[in-house]
Amino acid sequence: MANSNILARPRAERAAAERTTGEPVGQGRRLGSHVVLVLLALYFVVPLWWLVVASTKTNAGLFGGAPLWFGSDFALFDNIAGLFSHQGGIYWVWFRNSFVYAIAGGVGATVLSVLAGYGLAKYRFRGRSAFFALLLGSVMVPMTALVIPTFVLLSGLGLLNTMWAVILPSLLSPVGVYLVRVYAQGAVPEEVLDAARVDGAGELRLFFQVVLPLLRPAIVTVLLLTTVATWNNFFLPLAVLRDPNLLPVTVGVYNWQALSNAGAGGEQVWNLIVTGSFISVVPLVAAFLSLQKYWQGGLSLGSVR
Repeated sequence: MANSNILARPRAERAAAERTTGEPVGQGRRLGSHVVLVLLALYFVVPLWWLVVASTKTNAGLFGGAPLWFGSDFALFDNIAGLFSHQGGIYWVWFRNSFVYAIAGGVGATVLSVLAGYGLAKYRFRGRSAFFALLLGSVMVPMTALVIPTFVLLSGLGLLNTMWAVILPSLLSPVGVYLVRVYAQGAVPEEVLDAARVDGAGELRLFFQVVLPLLRPAIVTVLLLTTVATWNNFFLPLAVLRDPNLLPVTVGVYNWQALSNAGAGGEQVWNLIVTGSFISVVPLVAAFLSLQKYWQGGLSLGSVR
C-alpha cells in the first residue's frame, strides 16, 4: 500500500501542475527539442539544397542572382554534357575510380570487421582484452595522422601510384570492428550457438547459417560507413597518387577547383565543379535510402529483446 502511494504521488503532482499552468508538463521541453532538431535539419539540408540549385546554373549564374533558388537558365544537362567533354571526359574516369575504391574498400573492410568483431565477441583466447584495448586506442587516432607512415610503407612495397595504395589502407576499419563486436554480444545469444554445436554444426556452418543472418543490421551499417569513408577519402589519394587517371572524384574535382582559383589559362569551370560534386553525392544518397530498412530492422530487433 505504501509503495502504491509513492508511485501515485508523482502523478498527482503532475496533474496539479497541469491544472495550475493549463499546459501538460514537459510540453515546453518537447518544443525546445523540436526547435533544435529543425535547426540541425536546416544545417544539413541547406548545403545540399544549394548544391542541387547551383548544379543547374551556368558560370555567370553562379555569381549572380539568388544563391538558394534556381536561375532563369536551367543548365543542368549542359553541365553534365560538359563533364563528358572537358579534358576528354576524365571526370567519368574519376567517378569509376571512386566506385572501384569504395566497393573494394567497403566490402573488404566489412568482411574483416565482421570476422574480427565476431571473434572478439564470442571466442575466448589469450590477449583478447589487450587486443580490444589496442583497438579502442586506434579508434582515437585520426586517419590523417597515419597518412605519412602509410606513404612510407607503401613506398617501401612499391605500391605508390597504384590502385592498391588506396584500397589496402581502406580495408582496416577499427570502428567497424568495434561496432560488430558490440552488436554481436547482444544479438547472438550463447544459447543459440551452443544448441547449434550440440546439433553437430561446425564453426564455419555456424558462422554462415546462424551468425550472419543475426548480424545483418550491423553488416549493413559497417558496409555503409566504410563505403562512404572510402568514397569521401581525400588526403590519402592526394598523397599516394600522381597519375590523373587513377584519381578519385574528390581529388580530381579539387584539382579543377585549384585551376579555377588560379585562373590557369583562363580556365573557369565552376559550373562543372559544382555539377561534378552534385553527381558524386547521388550514389551515397541512393545507398542510404535503399538500405535504411535494414537499420530499422536492427532497431526493431533490439527493442524486442
